[in-house]
Amino acid sequence: MSPALLVLEDGRVFEGAPYGAVGETFGEMVFNTGMTGYQETLTDPSYHRQIVAMTAPHIGNTGVNEEDPESGRVWVAGYVVREPARVASNWRATTSLEDYLRQQGVVGIAVRGTRALTRHLRERGAMRAGVFSGEALAPVAELVERVRRSPAMVGADLAAEVSTKEPYVVPAVGERRFTVAAVDLGIKAMTPQRMAERGCEVHVLPATATAAEILALDPDGVFFSNGPGDPATADGAVAALRGVLAAGKPFFGICFGNQIFGRALGLGTYKLRYGHRGVNQPVQDRRTGKVEISAHNHGFAVQAPLDGPFDTPYGRAEVSHVNLNDGCVEGLRLLDYPAFSVQYHPEAAAGPHDAAYLFDEFCEVMGA
Repeated sequence: MSPALLVLEDGRVFEGAPYGAVGETFGEMVFNTGMTGYQETLTDPSYHRQIVAMTAPHIGNTGVNEEDPESGRVWVAGYVVREPARVASNWRATTSLEDYLRQQGVVGIAVRGTRALTRHLRERGAMRAGVFSGEALAPVAELVERVRRSPAMVGADLAAEVSTKEPYVVPAVGERRFTVAAVDLGIKAMTPQRMAERGCEVHVLPATATAAEILALDPDGVFFSNGPGDPATADGAVAALRGVLAAGKPFFGICFGNQIFGRALGLGTYKLRYGHRGVNQPVQDRRTGKVEISAHNHGFAVQAPLDGPFDTPYGRAEVSHVNLNDGCVEGLRLLDYPAFSVQYHPEAAAGPHDAAYLFDEFCEVMGA
């Protein structure tokens, strides 16, 4: 079998076997702690320009089906697994994971050291990486230099690269109760579906949508989705959201949308050391004390006061949720205005359903 190398920008190298397409790829090296949901992970636009290592030892057991993708393509830049499944076994499967990666042109690698890789990233932080496979590989020193010349995630403006180019509508399931304008910063397919199940007609707009274009729909509420990149670069989305808030429309944001909400309130954002990615993150609702196990995919977070309400241009706000692993901000809420956001994924694709109530809360504020 031809060789494959995973090369990190600090010079650490992992040897393995090609998995998926053969070739080379570059991206930010991150890890995902979920034991399930690899197909949803691969097709999540938030993973654009990232090489994802799965910490679960066996990946691909249930193959790939036509029902679980969260978008029309694989977005990860590369894929790292420990031990690929030899047989795909599930009644819904239409192909194996490796064949799927080959079809999508995704360069991957199977390495024995995914635990060592994860510990390395936890100690050193997320960093640039490259996966290289094929018959003739360049010397390692040259590969390290090529990785170091690849783009970094800090300062990357990526939402427009993954967003829909044209607006589209997801109709309400049953009777239409509300009209929602959803700004696609990297939206997953299940998110508008969860709103549609609650009677929302969801108008999905490109990431470049302005406040005027959003408000022209006269929506009952506005939603900002998850997405990739550095929120410090998303000035257009921040300006659009400020226009929405000034118009008094109810707002709900998740993940990247939470970071945009924070910036619209005058808060800053920062890069996490290695981020939160997986379906097992404990988050506490500070209003009730309840702990939710939630699905995450983010490498940036919002800087906000944790010691009580703070002032914003739109009235008082507070941190509504915190991560119990590292204490970072996981949710924001305005106290005098129907607007809130969380840093995680309540649509549960894949992941637990603990946070599904947030869609109900959004409907409640739209109906108030």
